Amino acid sequence: MTSDDVRVRRAEDSDARPAAGLWLRSFAAALPTVRCAHDEAGVRDWFARVLVPQYETWVAVTGSNVVGLMVHNGGELKQLSLDPAWRGRGLGDRFMSLAKKRQPDGLALWTFQVNESAHRFYERHGFIAVERTDGVRNEEREPDVRYVWPPPPTHRR
Repeated sequence: MTSDDVRVRRAEDSDARPAAGLWLRSFAAALPTVRCAHDEAGVRDWFARVLVPQYETWVAVTGSNVVGLMVHNGGELKQLSLDPAWRGRGLGDRFMSLAKKRQPDGLALWTFQVNESAHRFYERHGFIAVERTDGVRNEEREPDVRYVWPPPPTHRR
């Protein structure tokens, strides 16, 4: 199956639980050395009470399975997570195209310094690292990096 077989749509309340499960699997696979700041119940509650109802949340669905997730709040990309089995199939590229279309004036995000595959992905999509921290401001206390995507000047309003 390719990413063309996946439907990307706005998340509904009923997507919160499977999206949280996807996020937990993705976090464990991508960041095995990073301490998750919340237990499974806390993550599921956060998805149900905060992310899905309060932010612009998108899911990638194949059949009845959520295989991708993107969350943003204005120009801040809060989450971009893929089921580990779906990495490298173009789904992240689809989400990134959607994010840029939804926020044509620019995007910003934080990712952990140890997440080198995320760095390569975002840099391939035109993001620039603008700040590195020791992690004192994030819940995981993990050194992180801030990326921004400045759109080409002709696309700015």
